[in-house]
Order: sequence, then C-alpha cells, then structure tokens
Amino acid sequence: MTRHAWSGESDNESLLRAIDQSVGLAEHDPRWSERFAAERERLMLALPGVFVDIAHIGSTPIAGLQAKPIIDLLAGVRSMDEVFALADPLCANGYSASAEFNRTMVDRQFFLRHAHGERTHHLHVVVHDSEAWRERVAFSRLLGSDADLRQRYEALKTDLVERHADDREAYTEGKSDFIRAAIRDHT
Repeated sequence: MTRHAWSGESDNESLLRAIDQSVGLAEHDPRWSERFAAERERLMLALPGVFVDIAHIGSTPIAGLQAKPIIDLLAGVRSMDEVFALADPLCANGYSASAEFNRTMVDRQFFLRHAHGERTHHLHVVVHDSEAWRERVAFSRLLGSDADLRQRYEALKTDLVERHADDREAYTEGKSDFIRAAIRDHT
C-alpha cells in the first residue's frame, strides 16, 4: 500500500474518499480546458494507437457554465471489445473502475481518476462515432452554442445539487431527461 508523505493517506483511502465525494458546482475555470488537453495527451502517449479520438465533454469545456470541477473525457475506440479490454491498461495509468458498475453498462465503460481524495477526471470509453459518442458530443456543443439551454441546464444542476449532493447517481439521473430532450429537440 502506497502512503503519500504529504498526507499520510494511502491510494485506497484517497479513492474511497473520492468515491464518496459530494456533488458540488464551481464557477467556470479556464484551466479546465488546459487540464483536459494535458490528460488527453497523457492518455494518447500512454496508450498509443488505442483511441480514435478523445473529446472534452460535459460542462467543464463551456465558458460561463458552473460545473462539477471534474474533467469529463470521452474516449472513442473502434469496437466494444476494445472498450472492455481497456480496464487493466487504464487502471495501470492512474484510473480506477468499478467492475460491478461497469457491468451494468452496455454502450460504455466508466473510469475515475482522483487525487487527494477528490475526483479529478471522469473517463467515458465508448465506440467512436456510436450513438453514445454522438449524443455526448452533441450535448456539449449545444451547451456551448445555446445560452438559454445553458441557463436552464445550470438551474437544473443547481437544484439537483441541493437535493442530491450526497447521491451522485440521483444527481446524474436527474439530468438524463433534460439531456435527452435537448438532443432530440436540436437534431
């Protein structure tokens, strides 16, 4: 077990705190785009030829939009077999995954990166140009181009944080209908 001299906390203790971290929103930070670019480059170099593309999704790429201060990356690969084969290589490169949680998803796999007991990155691995890819990229583009949608989404997220700060799954599920409707209404 690795213990960090600066905190006395093990990697496992840090992960457990990150898993249980409450949901909270922060004002937009322009450094989020830099953190995305650095992580994208790190992943592309660590796993050459694996990813077709890695996109910055969610709220953190959108100037002026409050967001969870966690960088959401969407990594596209060529097939679901490749998606499922990435657990070990990603975990060897700083990510953690819940095999139980990932078994519940058929179109993607989810990985978490953390530091000091806080989530830093969420990595969603999907088949590139699949419906899962297109929907997530489309929603981020819509947020960037539609001020009214952005305002309504931020209000929804604020309400959900007030009601579900300690239930990350309820917070995420509470956004699902809004996201689906936005994509449907704009395509």
